[in-house]
Amino acid sequence: MPPDALNCPSCSLPIGAPETPERPDASASPDATESGSSLRELGPEGDGPPSASELTRRLGRLQQWAEAAIPLSVSLPALPSWAEASSAASGAGDQWAEVVRGVERIAQRKIVQALEEWERQTRTRLSRLEAYSVDGRLEHEQMDDVLHAARAGDVTTALATYQQVDRVVALKERHLDQAREELEKLISLLRDMESLGLRLPSPPEEVSQELERELRGGRLAALKQQLRATRQQALGQLKRDLPDYIARYGEALVRERSDGTPVDLEVAELARGAREFARGRPEEALRRLRLLAQVHGGPVGTRSVRTRSG
Repeated sequence: MPPDALNCPSCSLPIGAPETPERPDASASPDATESGSSLRELGPEGDGPPSASELTRRLGRLQQWAEAAIPLSVSLPALPSWAEASSAASGAGDQWAEVVRGVERIAQRKIVQALEEWERQTRTRLSRLEAYSVDGRLEHEQMDDVLHAARAGDVTTALATYQQVDRVVALKERHLDQAREELEKLISLLRDMESLGLRLPSPPEEVSQELERELRGGRLAALKQQLRATRQQALGQLKRDLPDYIARYGEALVRERSDGTPVDLEVAELARGAREFARGRPEEALRRLRLLAQVHGGPVGTRSVRTRSG
């Protein structure tokens, strides 16, 4: 530019005239950017502070978390009732935004800790089921999904999946426990029959070993069928043999009474055993008769086999 030029040859403005300032972009302000980001965490995408309805929705979600977390034995924080009423009445959602975010963060952290403890306990439960060949691969995968969702902030999905996994594991445990209980009940019935000298469909030890193999192999359906079949055989044998056993025992007690021996207690217990069997409770009937035989002796025994003093 020539040293004596008065105007700019490009724009024709006088040299030294002030430039027209550009209008500042409010969206580029650091404060505005930070404010918009924090509000988007709580409010709808991209449009100002959160509304009262949005706060109400999130407070309701916190309540759902608290209810779903009850089986985990965890108590979650919540806004006091007066604070919820104030936020709803004032309509000033932005005043409560940070408070609700803080409550959500604390609730999420407590839920994650509770789910981590539940995962450790459930892995132990699954190890027991797998020892009986009960498949638990899906539950292992779902437990990983539960923790991943909870840590990522999707607490609602995490709690729903947790409840599903826990129900399935509990159902498998119940089936296994029922099979174990029925097995032990049947073996106890057979051993009581053996102790009374009654005929058996099969020796108790052989039946126990065979049923244990089925149980350990996880073949619960086949096991239950075998339990029912063996029990029916045992009950059929009892119906044929037990009345004769009770009759012979009663005759022996009558002879002892004729000899002057007090046997009123034994007679009463024998009658109770017979009554329990007639009522369809063979296990209780055999238990009473077995105890009577241990104390007094069998129906063909003599006073020399007594173990009761006097």
